[in-house]
Amino acid sequence: MKRFVFLFSIITGCFATGGFAQETEYFVEVEPEDAVEITMKLDDVIDLAHEQSLYSFRTKNMYLARYWEFRSYQADRLPILSLEATPVNYDRSVVSRFNADQGEYFDQRSYFTSDASLSVRQNVPFTGGVFDVTSSLSRSQNLDDEDDIQYASVPVSVGFTQPLNGYNRFRWESRIEPLKFEKAKRDYLQSLESLAIQATDYFFGQVTAEINLKIAETNYSNADTLYNIGKGRFEIGTVTQDELLDLELGLLNASMEVTRAKVDLRQSRAALSSFLGLEDNVVINCEIPDEIPELKVNPEKAMALAIENNPDILDFQQRLLEAEQSIARARSESGLNANVRANFGINKNADEVGVAYESPFADQQQVRVSLSIPILDWGLRKGQIQMARSNRDVTEATVKQERIDFEQDLFIRIMEFNMQEKQVEISAKADTIAQRGYEVTKQRFLIDKVDVIKLNSARNSLDAARRNYISSLRQYWRSYFQMRQYTLYDFIEEEPLMQELDYLLQQ
Repeated sequence: MKRFVFLFSIITGCFATGGFAQETEYFVEVEPEDAVEITMKLDDVIDLAHEQSLYSFRTKNMYLARYWEFRSYQADRLPILSLEATPVNYDRSVVSRFNADQGEYFDQRSYFTSDASLSVRQNVPFTGGVFDVTSSLSRSQNLDDEDDIQYASVPVSVGFTQPLNGYNRFRWESRIEPLKFEKAKRDYLQSLESLAIQATDYFFGQVTAEINLKIAETNYSNADTLYNIGKGRFEIGTVTQDELLDLELGLLNASMEVTRAKVDLRQSRAALSSFLGLEDNVVINCEIPDEIPELKVNPEKAMALAIENNPDILDFQQRLLEAEQSIARARSESGLNANVRANFGINKNADEVGVAYESPFADQQQVRVSLSIPILDWGLRKGQIQMARSNRDVTEATVKQERIDFEQDLFIRIMEFNMQEKQVEISAKADTIAQRGYEVTKQRFLIDKVDVIKLNSARNSLDAARRNYISSLRQYWRSYFQMRQYTLYDFIEEEPLMQELDYLLQQ
């Protein structure tokens, strides 16, 4: 703040004295004292952003979270071995008893029990049931009688549980979960292109700031030269006082533009370094990509690639499946709910552990059918089904409209990209013409053939043409990466961007 106040006082003094120093100090340092300079192309910035930017770190971990979610879905279809145990269970109770001699009396009982079971459970995706095999052992000791110890063993018990409500979550998961995981992979690949777009914006943001500083410094140098020439001509009467004041004002404005451009450049460099995760003292010198590939995108090919690769298409399919799943679940919960449990095994009770596992064993058989039948629910279940159907209809209409919008937006972007090459060519030519025009106007001003107004107009046209050229380059590369983002296809190398992402698991 003190520097700007100091600068303002100098400028005010110049207006008061009618002159301006030949050399002006710029009070904003563009680079830190311990600066480490690195020259980078646009591709280098994008590669570094992929490697260590915060956005890249976040998208990688989002993909890994979805990967482990998919692994959990796969594990749910594999046999699961589990151990359950109750090592200590002490039970003390008083019970009421009755006999003919004593009448009613109270008897105290104390038991110490423990049990353990080992089971294998296997989900059956085809039917939606669960198959299990269990082996268990329990021990019970009457603490009031140290010799009263009982062991109960179930060497093997085979069971199967099957719901009969018609809803099979495994079947729906087998259709939805792989789709979600494939979408997650494509979302990650698409995020890399989104990261490239961000890197392009930061890269050209700094390039624009550098160009603006060069323009400002050139304009200041020219304004200083012209002002000195104007003072000389004013003394001999070929330049009016109004024109001299206009030249002096241009010099003052040029000085302020240099200061402002340095501030903007310092900010843009800090933003780019922060985006790439670099230290504050690292200064990136951006190498402008003046050459662009000769590339035209075929709309039909791009549309086919987008429909094949874009994760939004998979998202449409997923949402429709989830809507149908909601209807199936609501139907299963609206009427008769029934479950069948069948179990067969062998067991034995004995006073010793070894004997509990000796034959002969007793058979253990069980068949259980559980029912749940709604009698009066005031239309609750019916309403749930209708709500699920309405949500499905809304989802279908929304997805249909989004699919149309997706294709229209893609077509517009294809057309815009195919025009970008011509825009870059035109802006480059305009930049060259503006430079030549300014030099001609400047030379004519030096020989007193044009006035200050025309000179300033030529300088403004030169600045605008240069900025427009950089802007057209920026828009070309943004548009190119947007095409890659939509289609997951490299149109320069003519190869898909689809790839296996197993390498992320090793990081």
